[in-house]
Amino acid sequence: MPKMSEQPPAGRQRSLILCLLAVLIAMVSATTPAAAAEGRPYTNPIKSQKGADPWLEYYNGNYYLVTTSFTGVLTMRKSPTLAGLSTAASLQVFSDTTPTRNTNIWAPELHFFDGHWYLYYSAAQSGVACCDSQRTHVLESAGTDPMGPYTYKNILTDASLTPGPAGAQGWLIDASVLKHDDKLYLLGSGKINGSTQSLVIAPMSNPYTLSGPFTIISSPTLSWETQGGPVNEGPEPLYHDGRTFLTFSASNCQTADYKLGQLELTGSDPRLASSWTKKQTPVFQRDDTAGVYAPGHNGFFSSPDGTENWIVYHANNAANGGCGNGRTTRAQKFTWNADGTPNFGTPVALGTTLPGPSGETATTPTAYTLVNRNSGKCLDVEGGNTADGTNVFQWSCNGGANQKWRVEDLGNDTNRLVNVATGKVVDTAGCATADGTDIAQWSWLNNNCQKFRLVYTATGDYVRIVNENSGKVADVANCGTANGADVRLWTWLNNNCQQWRLVPTA
Repeated sequence: MPKMSEQPPAGRQRSLILCLLAVLIAMVSATTPAAAAEGRPYTNPIKSQKGADPWLEYYNGNYYLVTTSFTGVLTMRKSPTLAGLSTAASLQVFSDTTPTRNTNIWAPELHFFDGHWYLYYSAAQSGVACCDSQRTHVLESAGTDPMGPYTYKNILTDASLTPGPAGAQGWLIDASVLKHDDKLYLLGSGKINGSTQSLVIAPMSNPYTLSGPFTIISSPTLSWETQGGPVNEGPEPLYHDGRTFLTFSASNCQTADYKLGQLELTGSDPRLASSWTKKQTPVFQRDDTAGVYAPGHNGFFSSPDGTENWIVYHANNAANGGCGNGRTTRAQKFTWNADGTPNFGTPVALGTTLPGPSGETATTPTAYTLVNRNSGKCLDVEGGNTADGTNVFQWSCNGGANQKWRVEDLGNDTNRLVNVATGKVVDTAGCATADGTDIAQWSWLNNNCQKFRLVYTATGDYVRIVNENSGKVADVANCGTANGADVRLWTWLNNNCQQWRLVPTA
């Protein structure tokens, strides 16, 4: 019989096994990284004004969202969280007065190559009925700031593209860029030799120059691609585990049956239709029980920590929503099937609160302070007084609610600036337009004297605050730096006294 202080052989064996298991668990715990925390809660839509054809990038700590404008202006939103995009300021990053391309901007996309951002979009000729004159164009950023400033670079079209609905050669919309074997290709939707509206591709010698003709890689032939008319448009590349997929929008956008299809590059030359294999069923489509209709024209982005894949898209909340500004921007996470293909699931109903992308750490901002570039002081409602006509001036930034502003998108490229403390808006006295007109707060009257364009001016989130009625900007009188220096309208002089930095705040 063993001594009382000794364990029987079986007991010693069990103890040894338990010790080994404990060591293994400790080793795994030490070497396995902790799962990233879920992102900040968000609710679709993430953009409810001008939300069609969304493109979203996560870069250097912020999301950047750009969508169709239907005008000659491009605006962009920026937020450190996905949830924050819904209340983020819409900043004007580009406008065009050139008559051949200054209206009906559609489907902008943002791509980074060789130290610059390139904004691809289609636009129409002024005075020409929609939508025959849509052509594809590209802008180039001055540096690595996704908001620019941007300059016009080139038109991307050629004679291989036959007319649009009723006009000249070159009709092309919904441009994107495919990367394959270290080469760039421009994707889009157009017509060749009288074809139906199809997916087309052309090689590029650099991000703003075509180097060959367009060819068709997919035409609408299946029944789900022809609802309301045969359409293939909105091609969007998706790369995963060495494979290249291409989602696209199918059927007419006027119908509730607008949806996403999918191609996979299974050949070596992406310019050949035979190199692409089309999935015979849709991959993302309407869900009547969720109240989601015509989901389509998507983009893709990754979570801040790079572990999750997300889709951004537009949809209607009514079956007769059509192709206009009623479409809103939505986003949701997607996964991958066992065979390596994407699984987008079903579109989520509006009002459903979901965890945001993993790795988000910032607080979701809901308002801004507006800091003058020259003085470093904040736009302030004097004393937080709630009366109409209370003066708006600059004051040392102190975090008070009377220095916080909601920048609310009005859906027409303008915004109203709503003071958090008083609920009233920035207004120009008497709707006057002269230099020196006072800026004060007033109850919302929905007139142009109370509407402003926030025009991105310089890296660092500096904007000029342009009054829609007068075309003049918010200016600190005489470039003063003292507390109480008045803020007024003045002709744009491009000086620091007329530039304001948007600082997000909760």
